[in-house]
Amino acid sequence: MTGPLRKLVAILVLAPAALFPQQGQLDGSETEFTVLAAINAAGYDADLDSPSNHPLRREVRRYLASRPLRSVAKLKTFFEEHRQENWTAELSQYVSFALQVTGPPDFKFRTLTYQLPPDVQRLQGLGTLLAEFYREAEIGSLWKKVQPHYDEAIARYHEPVTRALLELNVYLRNPTSGVSGRTFMVLISLLAAPHQIHTRSYEGNYYVVVTPSPEPQIEDIRYAYLHYLLEPVATRYQEKLLAKKALGDYALGAPYLEEHYKQDFLLLATASLIRAIEARLAKVPAAEKAAMIDQAWRRGFILAPHFWEQLPAYEKQEQAMRFYFEEMVNAIDLRKEEARAQELEFDQTPPVRKARQVAQAPPEPPAAEKLLEEAEELYRQRRLDEARQLLLRLLRERAPRPLEARAYYGLARIATLKNEAELAASLFQKTLESDPEPQEKAWALIYLGRLADVGGRRQEAVNYYQAALAVEGASEGSRKAARQGLEGAFARTPAPSGQ
Repeated sequence: MTGPLRKLVAILVLAPAALFPQQGQLDGSETEFTVLAAINAAGYDADLDSPSNHPLRREVRRYLASRPLRSVAKLKTFFEEHRQENWTAELSQYVSFALQVTGPPDFKFRTLTYQLPPDVQRLQGLGTLLAEFYREAEIGSLWKKVQPHYDEAIARYHEPVTRALLELNVYLRNPTSGVSGRTFMVLISLLAAPHQIHTRSYEGNYYVVVTPSPEPQIEDIRYAYLHYLLEPVATRYQEKLLAKKALGDYALGAPYLEEHYKQDFLLLATASLIRAIEARLAKVPAAEKAAMIDQAWRRGFILAPHFWEQLPAYEKQEQAMRFYFEEMVNAIDLRKEEARAQELEFDQTPPVRKARQVAQAPPEPPAAEKLLEEAEELYRQRRLDEARQLLLRLLRERAPRPLEARAYYGLARIATLKNEAELAASLFQKTLESDPEPQEKAWALIYLGRLADVGGRRQEAVNYYQAALAVEGASEGSRKAARQGLEGAFARTPAPSGQ
């Protein structure tokens, strides 16, 4: 162990128990418990005969089956209508849902519909059913009764997870307070089928959901934690990394490399670094470490050998990985790596994992949403031509329909400010045709009403104002504007700020 690492060990090893309270959480979740109880009652029968199931799963299923619950019939219908190709995918969508709602008693989404991951968008309507199920089955009381089971499972994971995360913090020279503004959370799921790991990244926060297994699934948690720490580092130096993006083409032919790595070079580079770090820290002979790197390379992690060669120099200097990583990126020699890739023969055997790991969601917010935010700021500053160019670019790149609606809406407001009434009306109509959120839908109708008023078409304007009032979920500000439109014909005034 080098001097800098020895100093960090001396500092950090004194307080390993403080690690989780400072930078994340190891816990159960009442929300996840409710969702899993509901789907177990509704038809989630995966691996019921496995000896690795937690006994609580059978107890909860018996408890629910013994009660005359009207809500379960509705849940069964919903579950059947949202079946997936296998049990792992079945569970995956409900794990995502549990992480995207506020929890009992209402189970409402934490964000707007268009911002939800696709697998959660498909489950709209489940929150209402869960709220009814939660009350009828008295899940709140049941959750309190089962706490000893969760306390036991958490205690089983606490020490090995704390030690694993501490070791990684020491190696990366990362503060035990974690990453500013972000959380790493490990959730214990006792009602799910055994031997599974589900990882998610939402708004920079990392969630690892572990299901029952004979031994704690520490290696998968370590892997997720490395992603949590290193993905922001790769993003910080993305301009330099993306200059090496051509190397990613060599990974496209890897038969068992997950698709998200093939599509995202930053993620591929991060995962390559993680494989190199795992090999450096593995408590095995040097020959086995080299074999780990060779296996990672032949799986498609094409930069694993490069980072493996760079890590000894990192260990001998003082900087933390989040600063030194730039040196490692600068050291990537395209000619050398391309020559190395010419000799690459991909592994033709599928990898074997003790747990089934479900890939994390793509990093958020999406690029399209960032463009919309930038365009909105330019609109507020009345830099209309620049805002228009960003919105047109977003439409050219074919954003999802709710975001497409916001782009048309933004262009329509710009046309309104530029006194381009005919173009504005056309763009507001395009907004309505693109499945807008309630806010954009209501204001598009109001603007169309105002344009009709200005054009002397009063009855048409009234129809638009009435339609705006009928939009469910619209803001109070839009309702007030619609009522004012009904009370009297609109006279041209400056557009509402931010609308």
